[in-house]
Amino acid sequence: MQTEQLKQEIIDYSKKIGIDKIGFASADVFTELKERLRRQQALDYQSGFEKGTIEERTEPERLLSGAKSIISIALAYPTRMKGAPRSTKQERRGLFARASWGIDYHIVLRERLEKLAEFIRKRVPDGKSRVMVDTGELSDRAVAERAGIGFSGKNTSIITPEFGSFVYLGELITNIPFTPDKPVEDSCGSCTKCIDACPTGAIVQAGQLNAKRCIAFLTQTKDFLPDEFRSKIGNRVYGCDTCQMVCPKNLKLDFHIHPEFEPEHDIAKPKLIPMLKISNREFKEKFGHISGSWRGKKPIQRNTLIALGHYKDTTAVAEIIDIMRNDPRPVIRGTAAWSLGKIGTDEAFQAIKEAMETEEDEQVLYEMEKGLAFQHQHAKK
Repeated sequence: MQTEQLKQEIIDYSKKIGIDKIGFASADVFTELKERLRRQQALDYQSGFEKGTIEERTEPERLLSGAKSIISIALAYPTRMKGAPRSTKQERRGLFARASWGIDYHIVLRERLEKLAEFIRKRVPDGKSRVMVDTGELSDRAVAERAGIGFSGKNTSIITPEFGSFVYLGELITNIPFTPDKPVEDSCGSCTKCIDACPTGAIVQAGQLNAKRCIAFLTQTKDFLPDEFRSKIGNRVYGCDTCQMVCPKNLKLDFHIHPEFEPEHDIAKPKLIPMLKISNREFKEKFGHISGSWRGKKPIQRNTLIALGHYKDTTAVAEIIDIMRNDPRPVIRGTAAWSLGKIGTDEAFQAIKEAMETEEDEQVLYEMEKGLAFQHQHAKK
């Protein structure tokens, strides 16, 4: 079968199975990306979540012997929650980033790509392919850019002409030599809104991100959150959308194409206090199907404590005191003490002083001191 005819058949089939955009790229080495990754590594800007060596991430041939093409796909996701619950003084809520709304996109995209691979296999029996979504070695964004899905914006997101940057990306490497599509022209122009709006200055310059300062990364770490970022994460319990929400290319865009990505109110905007003592089983039952659950409950509980401190939620004091006294995890005990200090009631400060008498962990004691230091700030007001 002629590859041009097959390419058209794949495009037609992709629409039938719910793929919003598809593009074809060569499987040549990503030389520019390789240089960029080496630079990122040298500057220590990587998150540590990246998979594979720089060679594996930029040389498709290493991932599939005889690789000739890469098929890139994009699925759009919603940006607005219909009937979203409000966060009130009586019931404070946290927020999961939009990329974690609905069913874990890794599952949804993988299923679409597997269907695509099967479709190709039936037409080209000796064709080989390998499917990847986010957790593979290849950079989804570099592939999507080369395949004409969109251009790489200054915020390092792929921006598509149709759906802005609110798309999930995945790819399929194959040994079939398809004609590559043309890349989309970069149209950020002189706009720097994403760079200016980033709460932590993580977008160092156009197209360069210091992942270690990015809130999306920081909310997924499991250790104590560095002080400078605590006031910045606000009520985010997972991820960050700021650089996408301020982008002019995303204005008024909101796509509700796939029911799988529709947010469930109490999961996308969960009540904070019940998150504090949720068991592993309850966490898995309630949040296990979303992508934001992949690191387990600990980072989310730590972020919940910071959010309650941010809100100065006095209704949470009793629960947080109990956590500071009894939780077996130092990061959670220490963050609880910090949060109590931030909330700043007399009861909170008294509880920190009492807990310090029996606490043995050095880092937790340090956090308790930080919590008590807020007392002077409260006294000055």
